[in-house]
Amino acid sequence: MQRLILMRHAEAERAAASGRDRDRALSSRGRSDAAAMGRALSARGLRPDLALVSPAVRTRQTWDLLHDAFGDVQIRDDEALFNGGSDTLRRLVEGAEDEAGCLMVVAHNPGIHLLAVEYLIESAASPSVLDRMSGGFPPGAAAIFGVDAAGRCTLEGYLQPRDLAAE
Repeated sequence: MQRLILMRHAEAERAAASGRDRDRALSSRGRSDAAAMGRALSARGLRPDLALVSPAVRTRQTWDLLHDAFGDVQIRDDEALFNGGSDTLRRLVEGAEDEAGCLMVVAHNPGIHLLAVEYLIESAASPSVLDRMSGGFPPGAAAIFGVDAAGRCTLEGYLQPRDLAAE
């Protein structure tokens, strides 16, 4: 793996008719943001070979909208991605690192955010980068990491839906 994209699902409705958190669908803003994020990532030459996607409705819908910009990508869902902690997400990333040049994970906070911060700390990111990331990981945000031969992740970019309005 040479590149890793960690993405939080786009904005979801506050509740689902079923009352179950995993059944919450994207809001209209979330659908728009996910599609825009897919176009923005693709325009930057970022196209995953493999996507690990939580089975929750909002993450699957986010992926479906991203997928429109990427074309054919292998997808794998794993129950452990649904509200998995950073340790679980890291284990899944490490388990798939030999399967893709560019791996994308679409999951939930706080796990996705904590894993991004852990990678930043491990790569000795600057205080300004750590400050920006510690401010939160809003719905639809994506952290893009370059991965060296030793498996160390270095931040290459961080996109939020609100950043795309200026593009």
